[in-house]
Amino acid sequence: MPGPLLVTSGWTVSEHELAWRFSRSSGPGGQSVNTTDSRAELSFDVARAPSVPEHLRERAVSRLAGRAVDGVVTVAASEHRSQLQNREAAEQRLAQLLREAVAPPPPQRRATRPTRGSKERRLEGKRQRSQIKRSRGSRGEQ
Repeated sequence: MPGPLLVTSGWTVSEHELAWRFSRSSGPGGQSVNTTDSRAELSFDVARAPSVPEHLRERAVSRLAGRAVDGVVTVAASEHRSQLQNREAAEQRLAQLLREAVAPPPPQRRATRPTRGSKERRLEGKRQRSQIKRSRGSRGEQ
């Protein structure tokens, strides 16, 4: 369980850069919820961690700006009864969050004009719809 967190094939976060915090969970578990610290919070300092490649740091910090506090991203897991399962869930969430944050932006769309055929099909559809609505009128008032 404890060990480095694999984010991408070229980026691994060492365990000493991760900060764990445990507290009582509000989820399932009956009376044991009141006695065990099964909720797991995992924090990672994206802005100052040495394991973050420099070319990915700026992208990650800007994309996680709304979620991070002073460059530190925190994820929590409390849906399982055991602390171990919540730790695994928190690690998976953090890895997925970091993967999405450093993913390259999608290629920009090249603006194109509609083709003549697509314009004609659109106008024909409008004509047909107009005809349907015109035919709904009452017959006696014409």
